[in-house]
Amino acid sequence: MSILFSPSTIRSVTFRNRLWVSPMCMYSAVDGVVQEWHHTHLAQFASGGAGLVVAEATAVVPEGRISPRDAGLWNDEQRDAWAPVVQAIHDRGAQAGIQLAHAGRKASTWWPWAADRGSVPASDGGWTTAAPSAVAFEGFAEPVALDAAGIEEIVAAFTASARRAVDAGFDVIEIHGAHGYLLHQFLSPLSNLRTDEYGGTLENRARLLLRVVDAVRGEVGADVPLFVRISATDHAPGGFDAQEATTVATWAEEHGADLIDVSSGGLVAHQQISVFPGYQVELSETVRQGGRIPTTAVGLITAAAQAEQVLVEGRADAIFAGREWLRDPHFALRAAHELDAEVAWPPQYERARWR
Repeated sequence: MSILFSPSTIRSVTFRNRLWVSPMCMYSAVDGVVQEWHHTHLAQFASGGAGLVVAEATAVVPEGRISPRDAGLWNDEQRDAWAPVVQAIHDRGAQAGIQLAHAGRKASTWWPWAADRGSVPASDGGWTTAAPSAVAFEGFAEPVALDAAGIEEIVAAFTASARRAVDAGFDVIEIHGAHGYLLHQFLSPLSNLRTDEYGGTLENRARLLLRVVDAVRGEVGADVPLFVRISATDHAPGGFDAQEATTVATWAEEHGADLIDVSSGGLVAHQQISVFPGYQVELSETVRQGGRIPTTAVGLITAAAQAEQVLVEGRADAIFAGREWLRDPHFALRAAHELDAEVAWPPQYERARWR
């Protein structure tokens, strides 16, 4: 019996397998409203056998977008545009998740294939960014340090967006606390230079993340799975590291999170990262602490046997993949075939089940 293709239940939601689609920004929304592209893009992964499809980093306020083309959930028009996308995922047998995010000092930037790089000027639709401290990400404009009122607005925005996500039909909410975006900026001593209750000690630096977890859990109720994505290391001297990440993961679980989506990096430019197949699995294993905290592993997991082995060895509870799903939207069906796992194929694809 393949562990990768065994079902998993978190709170009220059962996932048909443990091979999931990681959130990947498409930079294709208009005023935060998702388009036909998102419908086709995300539904294909459900047809391809994914157990969970998590939609891209979705901004909780306009100023929280990575780029002017990012998806959002700060108004009801955006909620209503997400609803048919969620339904399409459900119609194909998968569960739907969404990653709620605020980019902080890494907001208001050009999308990857734009001719320009760095921060988008106001004349081209950009805006002033906010962060824990007035410290710029290398190559980007300097942000404004959030005051107490600004922090309260952030918590309220995550809460309101979580409500809209549930109303749109999403089964899983993920809070984005990784990759150098706002909540990660608060966690790291490299970007958080505050001297108030949100800076200094790890407990203080984690305060905003935990407040968001509390608020979202309170808003969505006891039945909705709540994930938190963290960067378990900054890959930089003096930065947030795996030991601190494990502590924060423990606190997040105590505050109502069900699973920690373990990634790394993103806080500083020009990181020195050794990249190889499964290069972040060790971080998932560290945070998981022998199964005490449920985690997912992500990062160059591209083969069925590789994904299965991570679970067999108890290094994670499920697998997130990104680029491999882009290369093969039927990654799960292919992996099931390679592992000789018994799964339900869409009847339209039955001819591909040849043994």
